[in-house]
Amino acid sequence: MDPKKIRKIISHFLAWLGLNICSLIVRVIPASCLYSFAKSIASLAYLFVKKQKKIALESLDIAFGKEKSHRELEKIAKDCFIYMAKSAVELMFFFDKPHLLEKKVDICGKEYLDKALAKGNGVILVSAHFGNFPLLLGRLAVGGYKAGGIMKPMHDAKMEELFRKKRHKYGVRTIYSQPRNECVNNTIAALRNNELIFIPIDQNFGTGGVFVNFFGKKAATATGPVVLAQRAKAALIPCFIIRQPGDRHKIIFEPELELEEGKNPQDTVLLNIQRLTDIIEAYIRKYPAEWGWIHRRWKSKPG
Repeated sequence: MDPKKIRKIISHFLAWLGLNICSLIVRVIPASCLYSFAKSIASLAYLFVKKQKKIALESLDIAFGKEKSHRELEKIAKDCFIYMAKSAVELMFFFDKPHLLEKKVDICGKEYLDKALAKGNGVILVSAHFGNFPLLLGRLAVGGYKAGGIMKPMHDAKMEELFRKKRHKYGVRTIYSQPRNECVNNTIAALRNNELIFIPIDQNFGTGGVFVNFFGKKAATATGPVVLAQRAKAALIPCFIIRQPGDRHKIIFEPELELEEGKNPQDTVLLNIQRLTDIIEAYIRKYPAEWGWIHRRWKSKPG
């Protein structure tokens, strides 16, 4: 067997094993110890997961290198690892206790969401891999909203099926990003059913998207939210979930973003994806540790 394939199988097995061990620990330890456990995981990860740490520091340098010192960037990277670990243990904890989400997660700007839903054409929630975003969908589903998200399946099929079942248990619809035609059709059907569809547009999109400015550098970005909003006449609402003191959370809904017309259809898409990206960047600048810096956002180059 190919050594690369063997390493991949071992990696998936270890990830699966680690997930199950952590899930078991989260079930048996007192809730008061949950975040101390998460910090311990984060400290170990920051020491030993060198590739992701390197990517995080490189990404932070691209975004803030001219504004912040190396010490400040390292502090953000460490906090980012802590927040990711906290989010992971929270998900494992709340998967079996969805009724507690309403007490843990507050909502700000709900009136913007309800006003958009009243139009009857569905709402596209434009966001990022920011904060504990899976909790955002869970909180909306528990609150009685028909919510779903466009998601890229995990590399490990067994882990993906586990998380898909957990999302389904919450009442969160999973729409996979591939095959593309199926993704588009399922999304439009959900919007025409006046549902909420969460679409993050903060990761490198490679070919097929548009290049917009993100922290002063061109980044390949998906056009889905604008194209789908045009086709389904759905509302576009930027939204984010932010960690609060005491490890509570707050979901913030921005006012509906009305599409601006460009010189031509392509320019209209580019113009509005830039506007949405600017909102995402503003949130990341305000809460830098909340974003997933371990992703190579600027990997694709224009032209």
